[in-house]
Amino acid sequence: MDALYNMLTRRSIRKYKPDMVPEEILEKIIEVGTYAATGRGLQSPIIIAVTDKKMRDRLSALNASIMGTDADPFYGAPVVLIVLADKSVRTYLYDGSLVMGNLMNAAHAFGISSCWIHRAKEEFESREGKKILDDLGITGDYEGIGHCILGYSDCPDPVPRERKKNYVYYIK
Repeated sequence: MDALYNMLTRRSIRKYKPDMVPEEILEKIIEVGTYAATGRGLQSPIIIAVTDKKMRDRLSALNASIMGTDADPFYGAPVVLIVLADKSVRTYLYDGSLVMGNLMNAAHAFGISSCWIHRAKEEFESREGKKILDDLGITGDYEGIGHCILGYSDCPDPVPRERKKNYVYYIK
């Protein structure tokens, strides 16, 4: 698929089938995430790939409690890629955001739907979130950047909004 067409047609999906993303496709999506540009090439982000339903549901409940709801903030998606970044690197927030963009665009190129879900910062500042990192052996001062949920869409593709006027200013 043409890269520009891919970026123009990707949309956030908020309803998923329970079908798991094949491991070989998931690995490729993750690999593309690791090639995102990072400040000075320091690669401050890390990705935690969650396909275990029990852990996925635990993270969903934690995220929902932060949001103040009982609804599944992951919209039924079977895969959650958590992006965190090392706060000791000055560009960590930008680095992690670029990883999120790469993950979503790569997923779309493989026919996998995605959506950026917030509250990763609050999740991994919580005692439970810190315990998850500790249990995985992840040490350091990481901040949650976002959750990239992945799966197969169970709804029509959203129609893009018209681009706002004055989105771009030119200096010639």
